[in-house]
Amino acid sequence: MSNLFSAAGLENDAPRPLADRLRPGQLCDVAGQDHLLGPDGALTRLIGAGSMGSLVFWGPPGTGKTTVARLLARETDLEFVQISAIFSGVADLKKVFEEARKRRAIGRATLLFVDEIHRFNRAQQDSFLPVMEDGTVTLIGATTENPSFELNAALLSRARVMTFRALDEDAIAKLLARAEETEAKALPLDDGARIALIRMADGDGRAALTLAEEIWRAAREGETFDVARLSDIVQRRAPIYDKAQEGHYNLISALHKCVRGSDPDAALYYLARMLDAGEDPLFLCRRVVRMAVEDIGLANPQALVIANAAKDAYDFLGSPEGELALAQAVLYVASAPKSNAAYKAWKAAVKLAKEHGSVMPPKAILNAPTKMMREEGYGEGYRYDHDEPDAFSGQNYWPDKIGRRKLYAPEERGFEREIRKRLEYWAKLREERGG
Repeated sequence: MSNLFSAAGLENDAPRPLADRLRPGQLCDVAGQDHLLGPDGALTRLIGAGSMGSLVFWGPPGTGKTTVARLLARETDLEFVQISAIFSGVADLKKVFEEARKRRAIGRATLLFVDEIHRFNRAQQDSFLPVMEDGTVTLIGATTENPSFELNAALLSRARVMTFRALDEDAIAKLLARAEETEAKALPLDDGARIALIRMADGDGRAALTLAEEIWRAAREGETFDVARLSDIVQRRAPIYDKAQEGHYNLISALHKCVRGSDPDAALYYLARMLDAGEDPLFLCRRVVRMAVEDIGLANPQALVIANAAKDAYDFLGSPEGELALAQAVLYVASAPKSNAAYKAWKAAVKLAKEHGSVMPPKAILNAPTKMMREEGYGEGYRYDHDEPDAFSGQNYWPDKIGRRKLYAPEERGFEREIRKRLEYWAKLREERGG
């Protein structure tokens, strides 16, 4: 029966995307993964040894995970079978495993490539274990998420993780040059726009080739795009960032450590990265408050005030105006003198409280609202500090069973320098007054 496609003679001539047409035909053509596929690469050594075993390919999109799996099957003479965890369920897995067993019975081994393997639940991941153990399949699972978080420990113990890296600018440039050679025409870009295009790809080779196709479609005869016109044509590619996954944790960790390390410029850069990727500004406000109390504390008590003010300013102004208040708070906490003395003192106090349980405070510092309590000695001998010389009695406030402890040790930095002097003065008076 004829249809529009057969009438036009296009049944088997559908256009293929540039990224598919440029898919490497051999492992040495894969760009940007020399640590795996170079002469001393990890995968090169496995192939040379003649025994590959199951693998997990972890890396950003567009770095060649699927292509490498397909080429490995060819190199090792395995039957290549591909499924996606997005579209497959338990019934599909059973069918794939049964077909692999039949293949094995006639001496044909199977390389099973599972794309987005992290999307399988724990029980589904466990179903791979028997067929991995008995050699029914050599599994290669591909994931963009950290396997430590997303894959069962049992599965990981049976597979070696291979990390694919985002393509650097040289690798992206080589891909674009191959595209120009294949299409027999240059990209209509000036030098600045070409650099901008490479950066827009954000380490993703497939994205780079897709953007190149968009540019060729958009360009008119004799037209050359500069950076501004390129941005108008292709808009921009959203940064790779998942607010619930590893990118989120990596960047907030980087921001916090830049603040702790007193590098306001780097801190501002990571803040911009997170906001640009769509991070929740109120999450960032909360983390800056945490930085103020954990890493600055009483070295600059104003840091907490500034951090809370930034949160209120963002609530009041919204985006994008409120983001400037958040940036100001990040600059303030990164530039402030640092001390974790309050943080350490609190942890020590919690530990001490848990270790010693419900120990009674000294009776002298307890109120005695009843006659019985007064007869028991509650409040007896208490000295009202405001009536003492220097407004300091020096009496003991610690339970007898614990004795005096030193939990808070102010640093010789910022405002804590003054606190340290004050505490040392009181310690001297306490010793003189027998407390």
